[in-house]
Amino acid sequence: MVGKILKIEKQVGEHVDEDDVVIVMEAMKMEIPVVAPAGGTVKEIKVAPGQAVEAEQVLAVIE
Repeated sequence: MVGKILKIEKQVGEHVDEDDVVIVMEAMKMEIPVVAPAGGTVKEIKVAPGQAVEAEQVLAVIE
């Protein structure tokens, strides 16, 4: 989904469970939570607040 990053909820090194909110983005004037597809550790955040993002862009890496 095309939009803009509003908030980064988790930081590199933090553990996340499946469905934890990792990033909040804005699209079509709505806040859209981006959730972890599986549990693991956040290895990399590839975006920053205010950054515009495109559909299918990788936002974070969780291992």
